[in-house]
Amino acid sequence: MASQNNQNVFIEVKDHSVSGEVFKLIENKTYGYLETIPKPTLDKLPEYYKTEDYISHTDSKRNLLENVYHAVREIALKRKLKLIDSFQTNDKYVLDYGCGTGDFLKTALNNGWHVSGIEPNEEARLIANQKTKNAVLDLSQIKTLKTQSFDVITLWHVLEHIPNLEEQITLLKTLLKPNGVLIIAVPNYNSYDAKHYKQFWAAFDVPRHLWHFNQTSISNLFKTVNLNVQFTKPMLFDSYYVSLLSEKYKSGRMNIFKAFWIGCVSNFKARSSGQYSSLIYTLKTAKK
Repeated sequence: MASQNNQNVFIEVKDHSVSGEVFKLIENKTYGYLETIPKPTLDKLPEYYKTEDYISHTDSKRNLLENVYHAVREIALKRKLKLIDSFQTNDKYVLDYGCGTGDFLKTALNNGWHVSGIEPNEEARLIANQKTKNAVLDLSQIKTLKTQSFDVITLWHVLEHIPNLEEQITLLKTLLKPNGVLIIAVPNYNSYDAKHYKQFWAAFDVPRHLWHFNQTSISNLFKTVNLNVQFTKPMLFDSYYVSLLSEKYKSGRMNIFKAFWIGCVSNFKARSSGQYSSLIYTLKTAKK
């Protein structure tokens, strides 16, 4: 773990969603990710998710932000399905870790995949199970899953939330078939929109996001379990959505046109740098 001294403080960020508390992001010199300090204890962490604004745990469409989120999600689901369908597998077993309300699993199920999910939030899990024929388990049940049983394991904006990071990565590796694919989607703190909004960048989302990644840190972290990054894909809509929310944090209002402009600039600059607001990483076991 990174030492908690001032020279390693990358930035200080406020929890804009729930508590209003301020957290430090400390750079981990070993892997290259940023670490939220102080971390909430495991018993206190659920308190920071108790807000009606936490969209991934609800299917509600009460305002502009939620409607934008759900409209984009429909497009994203088709792209996610296309990605997992691109891998050559006969059995088509997929595990979605942190599946939220289960929309990705429902899409996969309707397209011939055998689906399983893990979701710690009880309300989201109940919704997900209604969509997936009760295929979603609580986090405490993950060790009941058979080792080397999944062709694809996905974590869509979930890795940054996991408290016991190294333990869970090791566990996920054991659940993956020898030729299986691990798919990780996370925000990228080296993106243009992150550097533009700084402490107001919505994808820092402290303290729910315990870790903050760039491309180097993902590569370094997963090498510890013998998984190598095969390729990355951008999540182009994230720069717009994150910028919209960042504008709200910064100025108190959405500033739709400004947010759209920053999202465009971020994606344009990333065409040459590869530093998109969020990235999808596909990882496979390193060949000996």
